[in-house]
Amino acid sequence: MSWGVNWKASVGLLGVGIKYLALTMLVPLTVAVAYGEDIWVFLVSLALVAALGLAVERVDPDPDLGPREALLFVSLAWLAAAVIGTIPYLLAGYGTASTVGLQVGSVGAFTESVVNALFESMSGFTTTGATVLGEISVDRHSHALLMWRQLTQWLGGMGIIVLMIAILPEVAVNGAQLMESEAPGPELQKLTPKIAETARALWLIYFGFTVLLVVLLYGLHLLGMADNMNLYNAVAHGFSTLPTGGFSPQADSIGAFSAVVQWVFIPFMVVAGVNFALFWHVLRGEVEVMLENAEFRAYAGALAVVTALLAVLLFRGAAPPIELGGTTQGVAGNSLRQAAFQIGSLLNSTGFATADFAQWDTHAQVLLLFTMFIGGSAGSTGGGVKVVRWIIAVKAIRRELFTTAHPDVVQPVRLGGNVVDEDAIRGIMAFTLLYIVLFALSAVFIALDTTRVGIQLSVLESISASLATIGNIGPGFGRLGPFGSYLFFPDTSKLLMIFLMWIGRLEIVPVLAVFISAVDGR
Repeated sequence: MSWGVNWKASVGLLGVGIKYLALTMLVPLTVAVAYGEDIWVFLVSLALVAALGLAVERVDPDPDLGPREALLFVSLAWLAAAVIGTIPYLLAGYGTASTVGLQVGSVGAFTESVVNALFESMSGFTTTGATVLGEISVDRHSHALLMWRQLTQWLGGMGIIVLMIAILPEVAVNGAQLMESEAPGPELQKLTPKIAETARALWLIYFGFTVLLVVLLYGLHLLGMADNMNLYNAVAHGFSTLPTGGFSPQADSIGAFSAVVQWVFIPFMVVAGVNFALFWHVLRGEVEVMLENAEFRAYAGALAVVTALLAVLLFRGAAPPIELGGTTQGVAGNSLRQAAFQIGSLLNSTGFATADFAQWDTHAQVLLLFTMFIGGSAGSTGGGVKVVRWIIAVKAIRRELFTTAHPDVVQPVRLGGNVVDEDAIRGIMAFTLLYIVLFALSAVFIALDTTRVGIQLSVLESISASLATIGNIGPGFGRLGPFGSYLFFPDTSKLLMIFLMWIGRLEIVPVLAVFISAVDGR
């Protein structure tokens, strides 16, 4: 059987990416030196990854990628990043149960430890935010290891391929088709004549928002308004907010900080769910491009409506009388803050929390589950189906119903006054169908697999486990709540969820296209 693809070209270029990924470990290494923790872990990790990259690069030192090779490279790059990301976890946890449960002399524990490390790493790079670490604190895990955990989300947020295109000439040669394969959403908006310049523009905007958030958070600390928001926490949360990641070195997530800090996070989570290309237009003085964008208006409208509904539910008593973040029943300010934060976090798959919404009543939880399905905008760092797909899918369904009753009428689907290409509509409908089918089948498998090992999940827990991983959302309901963990799942379910996070970040089609190409042999 022929793969119908020059795999050596894909693997050779993958070596280039691995080699440069090693350099990112200098960030946690610097933290390790500053705190005197796990220095050897990141020295060894850096050396191993650099050596691996150099070796893999030799498979094809001068790769030339076609469309199929681009799909294979993008799929492999995200998988390789997750595998490489496990190295610090495994080294830091060797011989202890502190990180991933590795016990010397136990083959079963070793296997579980590798699966757990891969789960945590894949969750980081895909900005899912689901965790198997259990108790999260700098007392249990080193500052350096937790900073690596945060950094993996920041690297995955705007896209590791987009970053490679922006800084590596050898990757920029094939930049357009690579970005098409990785970019979140149904289409790529080219901002400049050269694709490498577009990649740099997007990453600079992403970097700028990150720096702004870090400065604001640390500024509150210096002003005495956030005692525990030190420089370490400010940088760590900057690394996980803009990529809509949700990891936090604090066990109580953003609930560990004051109300004013929580308010600062909300606009940045909202920004992360907006198409970053729109900010490029704003910087050029073309504000009307953002304001007239149909997807942006729908995204903003959905945020406003769902936030208002949740605020009313919380005000009327949907949350426990006393909870983390303050009482909401009958308290308008707390109700609005909690609603705005949770909706701003879950609608675009950030995964931060200021309250344990797993303890809220059924009405509030169903509203949050609905919110998880919406997703961020195309071209944002948000996960989920994406707002523009829902808009076009609804318009396409409405068109089909109308033309059934009026068969002689030709009615194109329009978005923002422009006609949507029929191929794009078919692609969106295919993606949405695949997303729903994979989500549903995975929820059933998770329910059956956990029952097999004597773990009983509620229907809501099974649904949220599948949705939270394929949508790169992170927290779910019940034991998977914002302060819960995925550690109790059997390895088989964890491996499925690792696959869901991977395929969900690449929006299903590129990965499945590679498999179909291999099976088809053409």
